[in-house]
Amino acid sequence: MNTTIATLKRGQRALIKEITSDAIPLKLLEMGCLPGNEVELIQTAPFQCPMYLNINGSHLAIRKEIAAQIEVQIIY
Repeated sequence: MNTTIATLKRGQRALIKEITSDAIPLKLLEMGCLPGNEVELIQTAPFQCPMYLNINGSHLAIRKEIAAQIEVQIIY
């Protein structure tokens, strides 16, 4: 099983390894959601969607379906 942003727990940090889909919105890529960048799960809304993230200082909210397509390596 691959670790993705969707599997992170609140406060966990990880490095983005790979984006496994071409369906990722261009806006996410422009805001730093790229391989090698650090991501932290700040919190999730009720029913786990959307997920609020800190990616290189930018605060983003993304759907869990999109988060499941971004592979990460957990730092801590």
